[in-house]
Formats: sequence, C-alpha cells, structure tokens
Amino acid sequence: MTTKEPAYHLNDIRHYYGDTKVLEIDTLKIEESSITGLIGPNGSGKTTLLKLLAFAVKPTRGIILYKGRPEVPFSPAIRSKVTLLTQKPYLLKRTVFENVAYGLKIRKDKNRLEERVKNALLTVGLDFQKFAPRKWHELSGGEAQRVAMAARLILKPEVLLLDEPIASVDTESAGLIRDASLKARENWGATLVIASHDLQWLYSISDRQLSIFNGNIFSTGMENIITGPFEQGDDKIVVKKLDDGQIITLTAPEKKTGIAVIRKKSISIDLEKQADQSFLNQLSGQIASMLLEKKTGHIMATIYIHDLSFVLRLTPGQISSLDLYPGKKVILKFQSTDVEWI
Repeated sequence: MTTKEPAYHLNDIRHYYGDTKVLEIDTLKIEESSITGLIGPNGSGKTTLLKLLAFAVKPTRGIILYKGRPEVPFSPAIRSKVTLLTQKPYLLKRTVFENVAYGLKIRKDKNRLEERVKNALLTVGLDFQKFAPRKWHELSGGEAQRVAMAARLILKPEVLLLDEPIASVDTESAGLIRDASLKARENWGATLVIASHDLQWLYSISDRQLSIFNGNIFSTGMENIITGPFEQGDDKIVVKKLDDGQIITLTAPEKKTGIAVIRKKSISIDLEKQADQSFLNQLSGQIASMLLEKKTGHIMATIYIHDLSFVLRLTPGQISSLDLYPGKKVILKFQSTDVEWI
C-alpha cells in the first residue's frame, strides 16, 4: 500500500530579503484537500510563505516538494495547478466577464465559456446578467475581491492560496468567499491555505491553524508571544514589568534574544490567585473574546493582561465550571520555566 504524498512538504526553508531573515521553517507538511489557516501580525512572514507555496518565489535555502516532487518558480507543470489571490486583487482593465474568462482563454479552453463564467460568478454570489458587462472600475472593494476569486475558481486549481481575502470586504462578501472556498474543497478536492487577521472567520473555515511570528511557525496554532524589554532579575531570571504593576518572571535565555513564547498548554486559568505561590506567574486579566474551534469543539479564548494578549484552548467543561464569558476577570497561571525563547 502506497502512502499518499502531502500537497506540500517543506524542508529546511530559510528565506531572506537582503540580510534580513523573514522565514525559518525546519519542516512543514500540508495535506491534500485540507484547509490551513495562517495567523500572525503584519510582517510575520505569512505573505512570504504564500508566495513560496505559489512557487512565485524561490526560497533562499531549502526545498519545497509539491505532491512529492520538487518544483521551481513559474514551472509550467505547476502554473495551472496552484493559484494565489492577493490581498489587493489585480483586475484587468476589462469587463468582469473578460476578467473571469481570462485564464481559460489563455489555456485556449473556450468550451461552454459563458456557462462556466456564469457558474463561477454565481459561486461568489454575483449575478451574471448584472455583473458580467461591468467594467473593473465599477466594482466595490468586496465585489472586486469576489470577481478575483471567481477568476481563480473557474480554473478549478488543485491549490488555492488566499492572502487576507476578507480584509476589505463587507460581512456578506466574507460569508460568500468562505462558502466558495469550502465548495472548492467539496467539489474538486482543492487544498486551501488562507492568511487572515479575522480569527473568527478563519476558525470557522480552517481545519488547522499555523501561527507565524518573526518568520517562525508554530504548528499548534496561535501561541503566546512576549516581547522585550526584559530586565535582569536574580539567579538566571528575567522579568517584564507591565504598566499596571504586574510582573512576568521568566527563566533567562541561554543566548541574547528578545522574544519569549509561552505555549497555550502551559497556561492554566482560574478565578482567584493561589496563596501557596506554586505558580510564579499569576496574572490578572479579562477575557476579550471566545471563538469555537470547528474541528475540535474547543473554545479559543483571548485574555488581555494589560497591553498583552494571551490565547488559551479551553474545553466546554472548563467554560461551564468556571462560568467563563467575554468580559469576565480571570487569573492566568504559568511557571517561569514554561518559556521558550526564539
């Protein structure tokens, strides 16, 4: 029995812009027909990763396998299989019909062209009679994004890469783009990788989330980042002082670095501080949001600790027993040794 190759397998990837390293991935697999969400702040490396996956850019170092085979940028073998929708979609200075049909015409595939354009527009919620004759400049931001999406869906790509697809669209367009993405997987088994700042939207569509910070990937999803400055404490300890008077105590890094990571699994949540001080860090905060993680049924809770935000994965049982809800004040607890430095 042969093992099915993943859609992507990245090995020892390092990518630089000049002397600045923007991406560092030791290994990463993305399975076929999966929907992967990319989470991270601006400048974290999400767009660079999408460009690498689209084979629009060659990594400075490392290899990217597509279904078990190495590929190079703009390879004819991959060009028709992988497509990237950028945050600001580029439309040709033509009608909506010409924009959506363009890819098929390039392939000299004009069979049932009008019917296929009509179906592609319908998939993203745009009426053919109303929108097909419109010029590119007569579209709103949400409509332009949906036209760009239709232009990619009509090609039925094996991989659909979306960079902030709902960043500048209305709620209705966001829902339609979500539904169109799910149909791409359902109808022809497309693999999707989606970068978005809208966590609620992203968790509603993706099977798996990857968190990127400073070019580093956390395959467990969003983890908790604490940046400096840190002050030297006693006996190999560093501390971060918050403006509200709270102090975070962490085991000092072996080498000079300014970014600490506290894994979700290392943090517990309670309603009161413990008197026995078994946890060196007991921080007072407030729940900001709670999102359902579709695949696991867990709740992703964001807690604000002054100007820091922490994310925890909680079970429905924890939510119920502690009566947790947005706005409730809580205590987050973790050991100083529960830190990883990057």
